[in-house]
Amino acid sequence: MKVVAFMKQVADRLQMEGNFGTAHVYRSSLNAIIAYHGKKDFSFSQVNPEWLKGFEIQLRSRGCSWNTVSTYLRTFRAVYNRAVDRSIAVYVPHLFRSVYTGTRADRKRALGGEDIKKVFAKLPHSHKGRCSLESAQELFILMFLLRGLPFVDLAYLRKSDLRGNVITYRRRKTGSPLAVTLTPEAMVLLRRHISRDATSPYLFPLLTSEEGTKEAYREYQLALRNFNKQLALLGKILRLGDKLSSYTARHTWATTAYYCEIHPGIISEAMGHSSITVTETYLKPFQNKKIDEANKQVIEFIRYSVPVVAF
Repeated sequence: MKVVAFMKQVADRLQMEGNFGTAHVYRSSLNAIIAYHGKKDFSFSQVNPEWLKGFEIQLRSRGCSWNTVSTYLRTFRAVYNRAVDRSIAVYVPHLFRSVYTGTRADRKRALGGEDIKKVFAKLPHSHKGRCSLESAQELFILMFLLRGLPFVDLAYLRKSDLRGNVITYRRRKTGSPLAVTLTPEAMVLLRRHISRDATSPYLFPLLTSEEGTKEAYREYQLALRNFNKQLALLGKILRLGDKLSSYTARHTWATTAYYCEIHPGIISEAMGHSSITVTETYLKPFQNKKIDEANKQVIEFIRYSVPVVAF
């Protein structure tokens, strides 16, 4: 079986298994490969380091960010590994070594201290009573209080996941098991937004269709779009310095924990990351800032403790 046909088969299988988001990424990656190589199918033996480097260069010339380039290349690497396992492709050591498959912190996604305070404060009086806006604000705060819970995990939480004041669940992305103890503040927000539908298995009224179906995935996508739309509006109303989105709660929790001197390994476990490398990517934009602050402290110590001519 050749590359395009095999990749289509993998994407179709992922969709059949209910992994609609992953299937979408595979199809997007396949479309990028077809745009590079052409519609005619080709064998895995034609894929070599030069072919991959050309694909990477073509993606960058189209204006793709490094993270998008990495997503497409990592997806293709996963397909290649599947093909090797099924003896469809021959294993070539270090085949992907010359192309970028990492993750870059291209932009800051976490809120600063003053912006966090604005989000946690009550809405200006002129905007009170706007249910969608207030609901988005409170769900955002709840996600932060639940250790930066991703919106996808929030949407798919089930009533059975809540026992007393503890939520136990598995990350949708990594499958990592997590248990989060709710603080009194988090419990107040949860009780305010919990599903009142006795027939629904979901903890929050964001989905109605059965988990794993295409309908449930579409409902999730719609809920996510609406949530981000309300958060963008909230950010403008509060005049935040950075954009507010569903990702922001997670990144803000991670960086706040980092500034509280919590070890990255603990942060990684708390967030259910697949490895500490992922956590370090979250923290990278802030590590340099912290190093600069440390340098200032050293210079200030020298400035006031040692009579240096340069000062």
